[in-house]
Amino acid sequence: MAQSQVTQLPAATATSQVTSQIGRLSQSLMAMMLGLFIVGIVGFSHIDVVHNAAHDVRHSNAFPCH
Repeated sequence: MAQSQVTQLPAATATSQVTSQIGRLSQSLMAMMLGLFIVGIVGFSHIDVVHNAAHDVRHSNAFPCH
């Protein structure tokens, strides 16, 4: 007859909670930076093709731009 051993690990530790909070914070900051890049750089671009493409996308999504 074979014996098995069960090891129980803690569900969450303080370190894993801090790591997950840092991960969520960094994801939020990256999303905000991407949004600012799209609106600020692409939206106000002096390259007509890039600016017009961003302008058309804003209109197609019913986002007021002017």
